[in-house]
Amino acid sequence: MRIHWCGTGLSSRPGLRRLILAGHPVTVWNLPVEAAVEAVGDITKDIRAMEPGALEAALQPGDIVVSMLPATLHLDLARTCVDKGAHFVSSSYITSEMQALDEPAREAGVAIVNEVGLDPGIDHLMAHDLVTAYRASAHYDRDNVLSFTSYCGGVPAVPNAFRYKFSWSPIGVLRALMTPARSIRDFTELSVVHPWDAVRTYSAPLRHPETFEVYPNRDSLPYLEAYRFERGSRVKEFVRGTLRLNGWTEAWADIFDELDAAPSNDRLKELSDELWEKYPLEEGEVDRVVLCVSLKVEKAGTPVWHKTWVLDATGDIRGSAMARLVSGTVALAVEAVMAREMPVGVHGAPHDPRLVQRWLEETRSAAQEMRRVDHV
Repeated sequence: MRIHWCGTGLSSRPGLRRLILAGHPVTVWNLPVEAAVEAVGDITKDIRAMEPGALEAALQPGDIVVSMLPATLHLDLARTCVDKGAHFVSSSYITSEMQALDEPAREAGVAIVNEVGLDPGIDHLMAHDLVTAYRASAHYDRDNVLSFTSYCGGVPAVPNAFRYKFSWSPIGVLRALMTPARSIRDFTELSVVHPWDAVRTYSAPLRHPETFEVYPNRDSLPYLEAYRFERGSRVKEFVRGTLRLNGWTEAWADIFDELDAAPSNDRLKELSDELWEKYPLEEGEVDRVVLCVSLKVEKAGTPVWHKTWVLDATGDIRGSAMARLVSGTVALAVEAVMAREMPVGVHGAPHDPRLVQRWLEETRSAAQEMRRVDHV
C-alpha cells in the first residue's frame, strides 16, 4: 500500500512531511519537480514529475492517492483510482459528480474520502462530537429546540485596513462570494444570492473573547443529515459559515459592488490579480485561523445544554496555521485508510466516535487554543 501524494504547495507540506517522517511509503508527485524537492527533498528522494499518464501507470491496487491539487482535478484522479482499485483522499467538498462514484467505489472495494481538511474537515469532527455528546446527555429530548452554528475563517494575525490578507490566489474567495447560500434562521430557510447580505456579528468564546463578522457559506442544509440531526427535529438555526474580522463588510464594499455586477471571467481574474498584488500575506508573516462550532439546546425557551468547540491557531516554526490544520487532517485520513478504518465508497470526515475523538486529540497540538467550552 503506497501513498501517492500529489501537489506540494504550501498548504500541503506539514501533513506530507509527517507521513514521510513516520516511515510510510510515500511517492511525491508534482510539476515542477523542483518545487517538490524544495518542499521535501531533505527527507525523501522518491519524487516524480506528474506528467500525463505517469501516475496512472504507477498505481497498484490498494494504493492511496492524495490530491492536494486544484479542486477541478480531483474528479479525474478519483475516477482513475476506482478504475485501478486504489483509494483516494482530498480535503475538498464532495461534489455531485464525486458522489456519483459511490457505487463504483463500493464495487471496487475502495474508499473515496473527501472533506478531511480544516473547513470542511475539522469542523465536521467537532459537529459530530457535539451531536453525539448531546444525544448521550440527560437533557436529550426530541422536543427540544436546536441551534447549530459553525464558523471558520483564515484572518490576518496582524490586521490591515482591508481586514483580510491573501495567502494564495484570491480567485477562490471571490467565486465563493458569488455562490448563493442556504441556511436556517428563526426556524425558516434563509436563501441569499449574495452571502454578504446575511452578515451578522458573532462573539467567539475564545480565552480572550473576540467579536467577528460571519456569513453563511454555500448550502448548509445537507449537513442536517450528515451531522445526524434527527428527522423532525425542531431546528431554530443551522448554518455553516465564514468568519471575518470586524470591519470586513465595510472594507469590501467596492468588491461586493463589482461581484454584484456579475463580472466576466476575464474581469474576475483581473480583480483577483489586483487584490493579490495589494493585499498579500507577506513572506514570513504569520497567518491565523479561527474555528467555532456550537450546539445550543433549549427547552421551554431556556438553554439546558450548550457547548462550543473553539480553535485559534497562528503560524509558527512548524509552518502556517492553515497548512498545519488542512494537511494534518489529510494525513490522519490517509493513516485511517491504511488501517482500514474508513469504509469503502464516497465519504466525508468520519463520524465514528472513536475516530472523531482521536482526530480531535491529534489536532490539538496544531493549534494554540483548542477546547470545548461549556456554556450551561
